[in-house]
Amino acid sequence: MRLDNLRTLITGASSGIGAAITERCRAEGARLLLTGRRQRVDHPAGGYVPGDLNDESFVENLAQHVAESMGGVDVVVLNHGLQSGGALTETSYTDAKDVLDTNLLSAFLMMKHFAPLMPESGGSFVCVGSRLGTVATPGQALYSAAKGGLVMLAKGAAIEWAPRNIRVNVVAPGLTATPTIEASFQRRPDPEAYRRERAGQIPLQRLATPEEVADSVVFLASPESTYITGAVLPVDGGYTAF
Repeated sequence: MRLDNLRTLITGASSGIGAAITERCRAEGARLLLTGRRQRVDHPAGGYVPGDLNDESFVENLAQHVAESMGGVDVVVLNHGLQSGGALTETSYTDAKDVLDTNLLSAFLMMKHFAPLMPESGGSFVCVGSRLGTVATPGQALYSAAKGGLVMLAKGAAIEWAPRNIRVNVVAPGLTATPTIEASFQRRPDPEAYRRERAGQIPLQRLATPEEVADSVVFLASPESTYITGAVLPVDGGYTAF
């Protein structure tokens, strides 16, 4: 029960890594509130508030709801995001703005409005980034820029809020076997061959599971990591160790 009775808000909680994080936090005793873009999610672990985290008025209302219903917050897991690849010269400004807003500026809004709700004893923000926040790959320049910006936002917030004992860290997953990734594999002419190709690029020779990413999130959210802040924890099978 590493998160016993800790008031925990999880964004992007409806599927994939978010669902695994939700289940791990529930198992560790957290008091949960979930949010995401889907209009309805039935989950026994906690209440669900749908909305768009790019909308500051929604974030303000969500913070007010958390203050009134939970009395504040101890842990905020920022798991939401948007991945959209493509060549820079073929990417529209609107698409570029969506990637930057959803992966970076929405995280800023959440930090801005939820840090004041954390108790005097401190709290923890855990941002779910990406291996592509520290390394580049063709066709993912904007996504890498957004996730790299998230890393520096977390580091800056960690330094700024250290006197308040608010810790801010990043989990940086590699390729993870989520429903979205699995669906993208199935669209290939030979899904199993493509899976082997992608796994072969990873030193551990396999994709991560959502539960492995969730375990790292719980560690950084829990009292086991009270002297860790401003860190980026790769959960990528050694991909960024090259």
